[in-house]
Amino acid sequence: MMMGFRETCTVFLVLLLELIHGYDIDLPARGKKNIPSTLDGPFEPVTIPLDVSLRGLALDLPDIDPRVRRRVKGFEPEQISVSLSATHDSVWISWITGESQIGYNITQLDPKTVGSIVRYGTSKYPLSHEATGYSLVYSQLYPFEGLQNYTSGIIHHVRLTGLKPKKRYYYRCGDPSKAAMSDTYSFKTMPVSGPKSYPKRIAIVGDLGLTYNTTTTISHVTSNKPDLFLLIGDVTYANLYLTNGTGSDCYSCSFPDTPIHETYQPRWDYWGRFMQPLISQVPMMVVEGNHEIEKQVGNQTFVSYSSRFAFPSKESGSHSTMYYSFDAGGIHFIMLGAYVAYDKSADQYKWLEKDLAEVNRSRTPWLVATWHPPWYSSYKAHYREVECMRVEMEELLYSHGVDIVFNGHVHAYERANRVYNYTLDPCGPVYITVGDGGNREKMAIEHADEPGNCPEPSTTPDEFIGGFCATNFTNGPAAGKFCWDRQPDYSAFRESSFGHGILEVKNETWALWTWYRNQDSLSETGDQIYIVRQPDKCHLQYKSNTCGFAAI
Repeated sequence: MMMGFRETCTVFLVLLLELIHGYDIDLPARGKKNIPSTLDGPFEPVTIPLDVSLRGLALDLPDIDPRVRRRVKGFEPEQISVSLSATHDSVWISWITGESQIGYNITQLDPKTVGSIVRYGTSKYPLSHEATGYSLVYSQLYPFEGLQNYTSGIIHHVRLTGLKPKKRYYYRCGDPSKAAMSDTYSFKTMPVSGPKSYPKRIAIVGDLGLTYNTTTTISHVTSNKPDLFLLIGDVTYANLYLTNGTGSDCYSCSFPDTPIHETYQPRWDYWGRFMQPLISQVPMMVVEGNHEIEKQVGNQTFVSYSSRFAFPSKESGSHSTMYYSFDAGGIHFIMLGAYVAYDKSADQYKWLEKDLAEVNRSRTPWLVATWHPPWYSSYKAHYREVECMRVEMEELLYSHGVDIVFNGHVHAYERANRVYNYTLDPCGPVYITVGDGGNREKMAIEHADEPGNCPEPSTTPDEFIGGFCATNFTNGPAAGKFCWDRQPDYSAFRESSFGHGILEVKNETWALWTWYRNQDSLSETGDQIYIVRQPDKCHLQYKSNTCGFAAI
Protein backbone atom coordinates (compact mmCIF):
# COMPACT_ATOMS: atom_id res chain seq x y z
CA MET A 1 0.00 0.00 0.00
CA MET A 2 1.43 3.40 -0.96
CA MET A 3 1.85 5.95 1.82
CA GLY A 4 0.62 9.53 1.63
CA PHE A 5 2.88 12.57 1.84
CA ARG A 6 2.44 13.08 5.59
CA GLU A 7 2.99 9.40 6.37
CA THR A 8 6.15 9.44 4.25
CA CYS A 9 7.44 12.49 6.12
CA THR A 10 6.59 10.93 9.48
CA VAL A 11 8.47 7.73 8.73
CA PHE A 12 11.41 9.67 7.31
CA LEU A 13 11.61 11.77 10.47
CA VAL A 14 11.55 8.70 12.69
CA LEU A 15 14.25 6.92 10.70
CA LEU A 16 16.36 10.08 10.89
CA LEU A 17 15.89 10.28 14.67
CA GLU A 18 16.80 6.61 15.05
CA LEU A 19 19.93 7.10 12.96
CA ILE A 20 21.10 10.17 14.88
CA HIS A 21 19.96 9.40 18.41
CA GLY A 22 19.52 5.66 18.52
CA TYR A 23 15.79 5.91 19.26
CA ASP A 24 13.59 2.88 18.83
CA ILE A 25 9.96 3.78 18.15
CA ASP A 26 7.25 1.32 17.25
CA LEU A 27 5.49 3.28 14.51
CA PRO A 28 2.64 2.33 12.22
CA ALA A 29 4.77 2.13 9.08
CA ARG A 30 7.13 -0.29 10.80
CA GLY A 31 4.83 -2.11 13.19
CA LYS A 32 1.52 -3.83 13.61
CA LYS A 33 -1.01 -1.03 13.69
CA ASN A 34 -1.60 2.19 11.82
CA ILE A 35 -1.42 4.58 14.77
CA PRO A 36 -1.67 8.24 13.70
CA SER A 37 0.52 10.97 15.11
CA THR A 38 -0.12 14.65 15.73
CA LEU A 39 2.12 15.31 12.72
CA ASP A 40 -0.78 13.97 10.65
CA GLY A 41 -3.17 16.56 12.11
CA PRO A 42 -5.14 18.61 12.56
CA PHE A 43 -7.81 15.94 12.26
CA GLU A 44 -11.38 16.24 11.11
CA PRO A 45 -13.71 16.14 14.15
CA VAL A 46 -15.08 12.70 15.04
CA THR A 47 -17.96 11.87 17.38
CA ILE A 48 -18.59 8.25 18.38
CA PRO A 49 -22.35 7.61 18.71
CA LEU A 50 -23.64 7.04 22.22
CA ASP A 51 -24.04 3.47 23.36
CA VAL A 52 -27.07 3.73 25.67
CA SER A 53 -26.25 0.41 27.33
CA LEU A 54 -23.29 2.07 29.08
CA ARG A 55 -25.46 4.23 31.33
CA GLY A 56 -25.87 1.51 33.94
CA LEU A 57 -23.87 0.58 37.01
CA ALA A 58 -23.19 4.20 38.02
CA LEU A 59 -24.16 3.11 41.54
CA ASP A 60 -21.90 3.57 44.54
CA LEU A 61 -20.49 0.60 46.39
CA PRO A 62 -22.55 0.21 49.57
CA ASP A 63 -20.97 0.41 53.01
CA ILE A 64 -21.45 -3.36 53.44
CA ASP A 65 -19.16 -4.16 50.50
CA PRO A 66 -16.11 -5.99 51.93
CA ARG A 67 -13.79 -3.81 49.81
CA VAL A 68 -14.73 -0.70 51.80
CA ARG A 69 -15.05 -2.15 55.30
CA ARG A 70 -12.45 -1.54 57.99
CA ARG A 71 -10.47 -4.76 58.38
CA VAL A 72 -7.65 -3.67 60.69
CA LYS A 73 -7.71 -3.56 64.49
CA GLY A 74 -6.66 -0.90 66.96
CA PHE A 75 -3.95 1.33 65.56
CA GLU A 76 -2.94 -0.93 62.69
CA PRO A 77 -2.43 1.11 59.47
CA GLU A 78 -5.03 1.23 56.71
CA GLN A 79 -5.70 3.35 53.61
CA ILE A 80 -1.99 3.18 52.78
CA SER A 81 -0.75 5.19 49.80
CA VAL A 82 2.43 6.36 48.09
CA SER A 83 2.94 9.73 46.42
CA LEU A 84 5.92 11.36 44.79
CA SER A 85 8.04 14.21 46.00
CA ALA A 86 9.37 16.79 43.54
CA THR A 87 12.28 14.63 42.38
CA HIS A 88 13.08 10.93 41.96
CA ASP A 89 15.02 10.50 45.21
CA SER A 90 12.08 11.04 47.56
CA VAL A 91 8.53 9.75 48.09
CA TRP A 92 5.77 10.15 50.65
CA ILE A 93 4.09 7.26 52.48
CA SER A 94 0.66 8.03 53.97
CA TRP A 95 -1.79 5.99 56.03
CA ILE A 96 -4.52 6.21 58.69
CA THR A 97 -4.71 4.64 62.14
CA GLY A 98 -7.66 4.58 64.53
CA GLU A 99 -11.35 4.82 63.71
CA SER A 100 -13.13 7.86 62.38
CA GLN A 101 -16.30 9.06 64.08
CA ILE A 102 -19.49 10.64 62.81
CA GLY A 103 -22.32 11.90 65.00
CA TYR A 104 -23.54 14.75 67.17
CA ASN A 105 -21.03 14.25 69.96
CA ILE A 106 -17.56 13.34 68.70
CA THR A 107 -14.13 13.57 70.27
CA GLN A 108 -10.99 13.91 68.18
CA LEU A 109 -8.27 11.30 68.53
CA ASP A 110 -4.91 12.57 69.78
CA PRO A 111 -2.26 12.29 67.03
CA LYS A 112 0.44 12.07 69.70
CA THR A 113 -0.83 8.68 70.87
CA VAL A 114 0.68 6.79 67.94
CA GLY A 115 3.94 7.22 66.02
CA SER A 116 4.48 7.86 62.31
CA ILE A 117 7.27 5.48 61.30
CA VAL A 118 8.25 3.81 58.03
CA ARG A 119 10.84 1.04 57.82
CA TYR A 120 12.11 0.49 54.29
CA GLY A 121 14.87 -0.93 52.14
CA THR A 122 15.73 -2.46 48.79
CA SER A 123 15.06 -5.97 50.09
CA LYS A 124 12.22 -7.33 52.19
CA TYR A 125 14.52 -8.54 54.94
CA PRO A 126 15.89 -6.63 56.64
CA LEU A 127 14.22 -3.25 56.16
CA SER A 128 17.41 -1.41 56.99
CA HIS A 129 16.22 2.21 56.93
CA GLU A 130 13.76 4.09 59.10
CA ALA A 131 12.03 7.45 58.66
CA THR A 132 9.65 9.37 60.88
CA GLY A 133 7.05 11.91 59.85
CA TYR A 134 4.08 13.78 61.22
CA SER A 135 0.41 13.10 61.90
CA LEU A 136 -2.82 15.05 62.07
CA VAL A 137 -6.56 14.74 62.57
CA TYR A 138 -9.15 16.81 60.74
CA SER A 139 -12.85 17.41 61.33
CA GLN A 140 -15.81 18.26 59.11
CA LEU A 141 -18.04 20.43 61.29
CA TYR A 142 -21.38 22.13 60.66
CA PRO A 143 -22.73 25.18 62.54
CA PHE A 144 -26.32 23.94 62.41
CA GLU A 145 -28.39 21.49 64.44
CA GLY A 146 -29.40 18.28 62.74
CA LEU A 147 -26.19 17.78 60.74
CA GLN A 148 -23.77 15.17 61.99
CA ASN A 149 -20.13 16.13 62.44
CA TYR A 150 -17.13 13.99 61.54
CA THR A 151 -13.61 13.53 62.82
CA SER A 152 -11.01 11.43 61.06
CA GLY A 153 -8.68 8.75 62.21
CA ILE A 154 -5.05 9.76 62.69
CA ILE A 155 -3.51 10.58 59.30
CA HIS A 156 0.23 9.98 58.92
CA HIS A 157 2.63 11.38 56.30
CA VAL A 158 6.28 10.27 56.18
CA ARG A 159 8.79 11.42 53.58
CA LEU A 160 11.50 8.97 52.51
CA THR A 161 14.66 10.60 51.12
CA GLY A 162 17.93 9.54 49.54
CA LEU A 163 16.29 6.96 47.27
CA LYS A 164 17.92 5.57 44.16
CA PRO A 165 16.22 5.93 40.75
CA LYS A 166 14.26 3.11 39.10
CA LYS A 167 14.65 0.98 42.20
CA ARG A 168 12.06 -1.14 43.99
CA TYR A 169 11.79 -0.40 47.71
CA TYR A 170 9.94 -2.44 50.29
CA TYR A 171 8.32 -0.84 53.31
CA ARG A 172 6.18 -1.25 56.40
CA CYS A 173 4.47 1.64 58.14
CA GLY A 174 2.94 2.19 61.56
CA ASP A 175 4.12 2.30 65.17
CA PRO A 176 6.32 -0.65 66.24
CA SER A 177 6.01 0.33 69.91
CA LYS A 178 2.32 -0.58 69.75
CA ALA A 179 2.82 -3.72 67.67
CA ALA A 180 0.86 -1.88 65.00
CA MET A 181 2.87 -2.19 61.79
CA SER A 182 1.45 -2.86 58.36
CA ASP A 183 2.20 -5.76 56.07
CA THR A 184 5.12 -5.29 53.69
CA TYR A 185 4.40 -3.32 50.52
CA SER A 186 6.66 -2.08 47.74
CA PHE A 187 6.95 0.74 45.24
CA LYS A 188 9.32 1.64 42.43
CA THR A 189 11.02 5.03 42.29
CA MET A 190 10.92 7.24 39.21
CA PRO A 191 13.88 7.34 36.83
CA VAL A 192 16.33 10.21 37.16
CA SER A 193 15.35 13.20 35.04
CA GLY A 194 16.88 13.21 31.58
CA PRO A 195 15.91 13.33 27.90
CA LYS A 196 16.03 9.52 27.52
CA SER A 197 14.64 8.58 30.93
CA TYR A 198 10.90 8.04 31.49
CA PRO A 199 8.45 5.97 33.53
CA LYS A 200 7.08 3.27 31.27
CA ARG A 201 3.34 3.83 31.76
CA ILE A 202 1.42 6.64 33.42
CA ALA A 203 -2.28 6.09 34.11
CA ILE A 204 -4.53 9.17 33.85
CA VAL A 205 -8.02 9.16 35.39
CA GLY A 206 -10.50 11.88 36.31
CA ASP A 207 -13.77 12.03 38.26
CA LEU A 208 -13.35 8.58 39.73
CA GLY A 209 -15.78 8.19 42.61
CA LEU A 210 -16.58 4.79 44.09
CA THR A 211 -19.13 3.10 41.86
CA TYR A 212 -19.26 -0.29 40.19
CA ASN A 213 -17.98 1.50 37.09
CA THR A 214 -15.07 2.72 39.23
CA THR A 215 -14.19 -0.87 40.08
CA THR A 216 -13.93 -1.69 36.37
CA THR A 217 -11.77 1.38 35.73
CA ILE A 218 -9.36 0.55 38.54
CA SER A 219 -9.25 -3.12 37.52
CA HIS A 220 -8.24 -2.07 34.01
CA VAL A 221 -5.72 0.47 35.32
CA THR A 222 -4.15 -2.19 37.54
CA SER A 223 -3.94 -4.63 34.63
CA ASN A 224 -2.01 -2.02 32.64
CA LYS A 225 0.70 -2.04 35.35
CA PRO A 226 1.33 1.70 35.54
CA ASP A 227 4.41 3.21 37.16
CA LEU A 228 2.46 6.34 38.14
CA PHE A 229 -1.23 7.15 38.66
CA LEU A 230 -2.60 10.67 38.09
CA LEU A 231 -6.06 11.51 39.43
CA ILE A 232 -7.34 14.74 37.89
CA GLY A 233 -9.83 15.83 40.55
CA ASP A 234 -13.20 14.68 41.95
CA VAL A 235 -12.02 11.84 44.12
CA THR A 236 -14.77 10.29 46.26
CA TYR A 237 -18.00 12.27 45.65
CA ALA A 238 -18.63 12.16 49.40
CA ASN A 239 -20.52 15.43 49.00
CA LEU A 240 -23.31 13.65 47.14
CA TYR A 241 -24.42 12.38 50.55
CA LEU A 242 -26.19 13.90 53.54
CA THR A 243 -24.45 13.39 56.87
CA ASN A 244 -26.94 10.61 57.64
CA GLY A 245 -25.63 8.64 54.64
CA THR A 246 -28.50 9.37 52.25
CA GLY A 247 -27.17 9.73 48.70
CA SER A 248 -28.05 11.62 45.53
CA ASP A 249 -27.10 11.38 41.86
CA CYS A 250 -26.71 15.10 41.27
CA TYR A 251 -24.66 17.73 43.09
CA SER A 252 -26.32 20.83 41.62
CA CYS A 253 -29.84 19.69 42.49
CA SER A 254 -29.09 17.94 45.78
CA PHE A 255 -30.41 18.94 49.17
CA PRO A 256 -31.71 22.43 48.28
CA ASP A 257 -33.24 22.93 51.74
CA THR A 258 -30.11 22.29 53.81
CA PRO A 259 -28.48 25.42 55.31
CA ILE A 260 -25.03 24.27 54.18
CA HIS A 261 -24.16 21.61 51.63
CA GLU A 262 -23.40 18.41 53.53
CA THR A 263 -20.85 15.72 52.90
CA TYR A 264 -20.73 12.18 54.27
CA GLN A 265 -17.06 11.87 55.16
CA PRO A 266 -17.01 8.08 55.73
CA ARG A 267 -17.08 7.79 51.91
CA TRP A 268 -13.49 9.06 52.00
CA ASP A 269 -12.54 6.15 54.26
CA TYR A 270 -14.36 3.70 51.99
CA TRP A 271 -12.46 5.09 49.00
CA GLY A 272 -9.10 4.87 50.74
CA ARG A 273 -9.67 1.22 51.62
CA PHE A 274 -10.84 0.32 48.14
CA MET A 275 -7.87 2.04 46.49
CA GLN A 276 -5.18 0.70 48.84
CA PRO A 277 -4.23 -2.38 46.76
CA LEU A 278 -3.24 -0.05 43.89
CA ILE A 279 -1.97 3.14 45.50
CA SER A 280 0.02 1.43 48.26
CA GLN A 281 2.35 0.24 45.49
CA VAL A 282 1.89 2.70 42.60
CA PRO A 283 2.52 6.39 43.43
CA MET A 284 -0.62 8.50 43.05
CA MET A 285 -0.64 12.25 42.41
CA VAL A 286 -3.92 14.09 42.80
CA VAL A 287 -5.24 17.59 42.15
CA GLU A 288 -8.45 19.01 43.59
CA GLY A 289 -11.83 19.05 41.88
CA ASN A 290 -15.07 20.83 42.72
CA HIS A 291 -16.34 17.84 44.70
CA GLU A 292 -13.47 18.33 47.15
CA ILE A 293 -14.63 21.83 48.16
CA GLU A 294 -16.72 20.47 51.06
CA LYS A 295 -17.53 23.75 52.78
CA GLN A 296 -17.82 23.58 56.56
CA VAL A 297 -17.78 25.77 59.68
CA GLY A 298 -15.75 28.96 59.36
CA ASN A 299 -16.03 28.80 55.56
CA GLN A 300 -13.24 26.23 55.49
CA THR A 301 -12.92 24.23 52.26
CA PHE A 302 -10.83 21.35 50.87
CA VAL A 303 -9.94 20.19 54.40
CA SER A 304 -10.28 16.46 53.71
CA TYR A 305 -8.41 16.71 50.40
CA SER A 306 -5.57 18.72 51.96
CA SER A 307 -5.31 16.43 55.00
CA ARG A 308 -5.51 12.95 53.49
CA PHE A 309 -2.95 13.29 50.70
CA ALA A 310 0.71 14.22 50.80
CA PHE A 311 1.78 16.86 48.28
CA PRO A 312 5.26 17.98 47.19
CA SER A 313 4.14 21.58 47.64
CA LYS A 314 7.05 22.75 49.78
CA GLU A 315 9.56 20.82 47.65
CA SER A 316 8.26 22.54 44.50
CA GLY A 317 8.14 26.05 46.00
CA SER A 318 4.37 26.17 46.47
CA HIS A 319 2.66 27.29 49.65
CA SER A 320 -0.56 25.46 48.83
CA THR A 321 -1.87 21.93 48.44
CA MET A 322 -3.95 23.25 45.53
CA TYR A 323 -1.03 23.61 43.10
CA TYR A 324 2.44 22.11 42.90
CA SER A 325 4.83 20.45 40.47
CA PHE A 326 7.07 17.40 40.27
CA ASP A 327 9.34 15.51 37.90
CA ALA A 328 8.85 11.96 36.68
CA GLY A 329 11.94 11.17 34.65
CA GLY A 330 12.09 13.54 31.69
CA ILE A 331 8.56 14.88 32.31
CA HIS A 332 7.82 17.98 34.37
CA PHE A 333 4.24 17.86 35.68
CA ILE A 334 2.43 21.03 36.74
CA MET A 335 -0.70 20.49 38.85
CA LEU A 336 -2.85 23.64 38.88
CA GLY A 337 -5.81 24.67 41.00
CA ALA A 338 -8.98 25.90 39.31
CA TYR A 339 -10.71 26.56 42.66
CA VAL A 340 -8.20 28.97 44.13
CA ALA A 341 -7.31 32.43 42.77
CA TYR A 342 -5.40 32.20 39.48
CA ASP A 343 -5.40 35.75 38.11
CA LYS A 344 -2.11 37.42 37.29
CA SER A 345 -1.84 39.04 40.73
CA ALA A 346 -2.53 35.81 42.62
CA ASP A 347 0.06 33.68 44.41
CA GLN A 348 -0.69 30.72 42.13
CA TYR A 349 0.07 32.68 38.96
CA LYS A 350 3.31 34.05 40.41
CA TRP A 351 4.32 30.55 41.48
CA LEU A 352 3.52 29.22 38.00
CA GLU A 353 5.66 31.92 36.36
CA LYS A 354 8.59 30.96 38.56
CA ASP A 355 8.10 27.23 38.13
CA LEU A 356 7.94 27.49 34.33
CA ALA A 357 10.99 29.77 34.23
CA GLU A 358 13.01 27.13 36.10
CA VAL A 359 12.08 24.21 33.82
CA ASN A 360 15.17 22.88 32.01
CA ARG A 361 13.92 21.32 28.77
CA SER A 362 17.25 19.57 28.20
CA ARG A 363 16.60 17.70 31.47
CA THR A 364 12.79 17.42 31.33
CA PRO A 365 11.86 17.83 27.65
CA TRP A 366 8.18 17.09 28.25
CA LEU A 367 5.99 19.63 30.00
CA VAL A 368 2.55 18.37 31.06
CA ALA A 369 -0.06 20.43 32.90
CA THR A 370 -3.21 19.25 34.65
CA TRP A 371 -6.17 20.84 36.40
CA HIS A 372 -9.75 19.74 36.88
CA PRO A 373 -12.18 21.70 34.61
CA PRO A 374 -11.25 21.83 30.90
CA TRP A 375 -10.73 24.95 28.81
CA TYR A 376 -11.44 23.11 25.58
CA SER A 377 -14.54 20.94 25.78
CA SER A 378 -17.47 20.75 23.36
CA TYR A 379 -19.88 19.11 25.80
CA LYS A 380 -22.86 21.02 27.18
CA ALA A 381 -21.89 20.14 30.75
CA HIS A 382 -19.54 22.82 32.14
CA TYR A 383 -19.18 24.45 28.72
CA ARG A 384 -16.69 27.37 28.94
CA GLU A 385 -17.12 27.32 32.71
CA VAL A 386 -13.53 28.37 33.48
CA GLU A 387 -13.02 30.79 30.63
CA CYS A 388 -11.49 33.32 33.03
CA MET A 389 -8.79 30.84 33.98
CA ARG A 390 -8.03 30.31 30.30
CA VAL A 391 -7.85 34.06 29.68
CA GLU A 392 -5.45 34.51 32.59
CA MET A 393 -3.14 31.53 32.11
CA GLU A 394 -3.27 30.23 28.54
CA GLU A 395 -0.67 32.56 27.06
CA LEU A 396 1.79 31.75 29.86
CA LEU A 397 1.47 28.00 29.32
CA TYR A 398 1.62 28.38 25.54
CA SER A 399 4.70 30.61 25.60
CA HIS A 400 6.57 28.03 27.67
CA GLY A 401 5.69 25.22 25.29
CA VAL A 402 3.37 23.03 27.38
CA ASP A 403 2.98 19.81 25.39
CA ILE A 404 -0.12 18.14 26.87
CA VAL A 405 -2.94 19.24 29.18
CA PHE A 406 -5.09 16.73 31.05
CA ASN A 407 -8.47 17.70 32.52
CA GLY A 408 -11.51 16.03 34.06
CA HIS A 409 -14.83 17.53 35.25
CA VAL A 410 -16.77 16.68 32.07
CA HIS A 411 -17.84 13.05 32.41
CA ALA A 412 -16.78 11.92 28.98
CA TYR A 413 -13.68 11.57 26.82
CA GLU A 414 -12.46 14.21 24.39
CA ARG A 415 -9.13 14.77 22.64
CA ALA A 416 -8.43 18.09 21.00
CA ASN A 417 -6.29 19.04 18.05
CA ARG A 418 -3.38 21.30 18.98
CA VAL A 419 -5.04 24.60 19.81
CA TYR A 420 -4.34 28.05 21.22
CA ASN A 421 -6.97 30.74 21.85
CA TYR A 422 -9.60 28.62 20.05
CA THR A 423 -7.45 28.59 16.90
CA LEU A 424 -5.76 25.49 15.51
CA ASP A 425 -2.06 25.94 16.18
CA PRO A 426 0.67 23.33 15.52
CA CYS A 427 2.52 24.58 18.59
CA GLY A 428 -0.44 24.58 20.97
CA PRO A 429 -0.87 21.86 23.60
CA VAL A 430 -2.89 18.70 23.02
CA TYR A 431 -5.85 19.03 25.44
CA ILE A 432 -7.32 15.74 26.66
CA THR A 433 -10.41 15.44 28.88
CA VAL A 434 -10.62 12.20 30.88
CA GLY A 435 -13.46 12.93 33.31
CA ASP A 436 -14.85 9.47 32.67
CA GLY A 437 -13.50 7.48 35.61
CA GLY A 438 -16.91 6.07 36.55
CA ASN A 439 -18.54 8.37 39.10
CA ARG A 440 -22.09 8.38 40.46
CA GLU A 441 -23.24 11.40 38.41
CA LYS A 442 -23.04 9.30 35.23
CA MET A 443 -21.78 10.33 31.82
CA ALA A 444 -22.05 13.61 29.93
CA ILE A 445 -23.79 12.89 26.62
CA GLU A 446 -25.01 16.23 25.23
CA HIS A 447 -22.84 18.46 23.07
CA ALA A 448 -23.03 22.25 23.13
CA ASP A 449 -23.04 22.39 19.32
CA GLU A 450 -26.23 20.34 19.01
CA PRO A 451 -29.56 22.18 18.51
CA GLY A 452 -31.00 23.54 21.74
CA ASN A 453 -27.96 22.65 23.84
CA CYS A 454 -25.99 25.91 23.79
CA PRO A 455 -26.05 27.37 27.33
CA GLU A 456 -26.55 31.04 28.08
CA PRO A 457 -23.37 33.08 28.69
CA SER A 458 -24.92 34.21 31.98
CA THR A 459 -24.41 30.67 33.33
CA THR A 460 -20.62 31.11 33.39
CA PRO A 461 -19.76 33.57 36.21
CA ASP A 462 -16.28 33.40 37.74
CA GLU A 463 -15.92 33.79 41.49
CA PHE A 464 -12.21 34.66 41.44
CA ILE A 465 -12.28 37.35 38.74
CA GLY A 466 -15.65 38.68 39.88
CA GLY A 467 -17.28 38.83 36.49
CA PHE A 468 -17.86 37.06 33.18
CA CYS A 469 -15.18 36.05 30.69
CA ALA A 470 -17.14 33.71 28.43
CA THR A 471 -18.81 35.80 25.74
CA ASN A 472 -19.73 35.32 22.09
CA PHE A 473 -16.79 34.55 19.83
CA THR A 474 -15.56 37.58 17.89
CA ASN A 475 -13.89 35.75 15.00
CA GLY A 476 -13.52 32.34 13.41
CA PRO A 477 -16.25 29.91 12.31
CA ALA A 478 -18.36 30.65 15.41
CA ALA A 479 -18.09 34.46 15.23
CA GLY A 480 -21.06 36.18 16.87
CA LYS A 481 -22.13 33.01 18.66
CA PHE A 482 -21.53 31.50 22.10
CA CYS A 483 -21.34 27.96 20.68
CA TRP A 484 -20.32 26.39 17.41
CA ASP A 485 -23.13 25.01 15.26
CA ARG A 486 -21.12 21.86 14.57
CA GLN A 487 -18.41 19.94 16.35
CA PRO A 488 -15.63 22.53 16.79
CA ASP A 489 -12.46 22.28 14.74
CA TYR A 490 -10.44 21.99 17.94
CA SER A 491 -12.35 18.83 18.92
CA ALA A 492 -10.64 15.92 17.18
CA PHE A 493 -12.37 12.99 18.91
CA ARG A 494 -15.12 12.67 21.51
CA GLU A 495 -17.02 9.78 23.03
CA SER A 496 -19.29 9.32 26.05
CA SER A 497 -17.87 6.20 27.70
CA PHE A 498 -16.24 5.43 31.01
CA GLY A 499 -12.55 4.60 30.87
CA HIS A 500 -8.96 5.62 31.57
CA GLY A 501 -5.85 6.66 29.66
CA ILE A 502 -2.23 5.53 29.53
CA LEU A 503 0.64 7.85 28.57
CA GLU A 504 3.86 6.21 27.40
CA VAL A 505 6.66 8.66 26.68
CA LYS A 506 9.07 6.98 24.28
CA ASN A 507 11.79 9.64 23.99
CA GLU A 508 12.22 13.40 24.06
CA THR A 509 9.88 14.02 21.13
CA TRP A 510 7.47 11.04 20.86
CA ALA A 511 4.80 9.82 23.30
CA LEU A 512 2.00 7.30 22.83
CA TRP A 513 -1.42 8.19 24.26
CA THR A 514 -4.01 5.41 24.58
CA TRP A 515 -7.55 5.70 25.89
CA TYR A 516 -9.26 2.50 27.03
CA ARG A 517 -13.04 2.15 27.35
CA ASN A 518 -14.40 0.18 30.29
CA GLN A 519 -16.64 -1.93 28.07
CA ASP A 520 -13.71 -3.22 26.02
CA SER A 521 -10.99 -5.72 26.75
CA LEU A 522 -7.51 -4.31 27.27
CA SER A 523 -6.51 -5.62 23.86
CA GLU A 524 -8.82 -2.99 22.34
CA THR A 525 -8.23 0.75 22.27
CA GLY A 526 -10.88 3.45 22.18
CA ASP A 527 -8.48 6.12 20.95
CA GLN A 528 -4.75 6.06 20.28
CA ILE A 529 -2.28 8.59 18.91
CA TYR A 530 1.39 9.47 19.00
CA ILE A 531 1.87 12.96 20.42
CA VAL A 532 4.96 14.45 18.80
CA ARG A 533 6.89 17.44 20.10
CA GLN A 534 8.58 19.76 17.61
CA PRO A 535 10.82 21.85 19.88
CA ASP A 536 12.86 23.46 17.11
CA LYS A 537 9.81 24.51 15.12
CA CYS A 538 7.68 25.64 18.01
CA HIS A 539 10.02 27.07 20.61
CA LEU A 540 13.05 28.30 18.67
CA GLN A 541 10.96 29.12 15.60
CA TYR A 542 13.49 27.67 13.17
CA LYS A 543 12.37 27.64 9.56
CA SER A 544 10.79 24.29 8.69
CA ASN A 545 11.48 22.27 5.58
CA THR A 546 8.77 20.91 3.32
CA CYS A 547 8.12 17.85 5.49
CA GLY A 548 6.93 20.04 8.35
CA PHE A 549 9.75 19.54 10.85
CA ALA A 550 12.74 21.66 11.71
CA ALA A 551 15.88 21.29 9.65
CA ILE A 552 18.68 19.54 11.52
